[in-house]
Amino acid sequence: MQTVGDTMDDDKPITEQAMDTITTAVEATKDAAVTAVKQVKKAAKKVAKKVAPKKASKKTAKKAAKKTSKKAAKKTSKKAAKKSSKKTAKKTAKKATKKAAKSKKKAKR
Repeated sequence: MQTVGDTMDDDKPITEQAMDTITTAVEATKDAAVTAVKQVKKAAKKVAKKVAPKKASKKTAKKAAKKTSKKAAKKTSKKAAKKSSKKTAKKTAKKATKKAAKSKKKAKR
């Protein structure tokens, strides 16, 4: 995986580079959320099987698993998205500040 600063291109405007970075982060977050959802669904099904009474129908167990997994998946994906976007925004802002300072120095020379 590349860090944010590895792909800085002097020919592209900073805003365009920031957008590229954010897009990449969003895609990575989406992939992570999908994986998390799959794991949560699996775990919820296991729990539903154990918790549901043995006489209960399979439909009831499936519904319970679905509800639980949906809630957990929503929570997990929200958290992941929040974390990722915050991190990316910080890195992008930091990079932009550094680049601006660098260009200022060049202009003085």
